[in-house]
Amino acid sequence: MTDPIAIDETERLIASDKVEGTRVYNREGDKLGSVMNFMVNKRSGKAEYAVLEFGGIFGIGSEHYPIPWEMLDYDQETGGYVVDLDKEKLEGAPSYRDKRPRWDDIYGQQVFGYYGLG
Repeated sequence: MTDPIAIDETERLIASDKVEGTRVYNREGDKLGSVMNFMVNKRSGKAEYAVLEFGGIFGIGSEHYPIPWEMLDYDQETGGYVVDLDKEKLEGAPSYRDKRPRWDDIYGQQVFGYYGLG
């Protein structure tokens, strides 16, 4: 008999519904926001970027920052993700408020390039 398929959190895996809303901190322990959602490549199945929700109250007036997934480090102690960013660097990053940008190669290069990953 084979092991059951994971549908919840394991040592190595986490369910998508548990990622949404997870807090994001910088290395100094400052809360930067929380994961609104994340985008997965349809063909490879690899998470490409998370959308960090920052500022506002109850989602009103908040900014949304696409952050390359590889920048996020899950930290067991905080129960959240940690990134090498300070608030000033984040505030200068590509973002949107109400209208989502069309994610194409040009916008992707802009986002990944901002973080030095392009």
